[in-house]
Amino acid sequence: MAARQGGAAVPGTRCQIDISADGSYLWRLTATNGRVVAVAALTYRSYAECRAAFEEMCAAVEGLPGGVHHTSEGNGWVWRLREPAGGALAVSSRSYERHSTCQAAYERFRALLGDLGSGGVIAWDDMD
Repeated sequence: MAARQGGAAVPGTRCQIDISADGSYLWRLTATNGRVVAVAALTYRSYAECRAAFEEMCAAVEGLPGGVHHTSEGNGWVWRLREPAGGALAVSSRSYERHSTCQAAYERFRALLGDLGSGGVIAWDDMD
């Protein structure tokens, strides 16, 4: 099901909302090639809250800080998109071997959110 925000679609990109074993909701963004691009860093109490949080993040991405960091093990790179207060909103779905590759993935993610937030169509790959 597509959630229309006006404008053109971002081809092949899908957002899936999953429910975890404890009953909380999380989103994940999947690219055209089927690879998961990013996942929610937070959990939400309801489907509607999770979906609204993703749409708000898309609309506000220009003002959100973030960047590339070493993994907790220190042998790879991950990126995080943060809320203004500093908490993580979105994280890379995997670690990267090279800083430059992780930085490029982070920049593509931010551009994708910008496209979605400026009127792109979010394809919701769920049953709502």
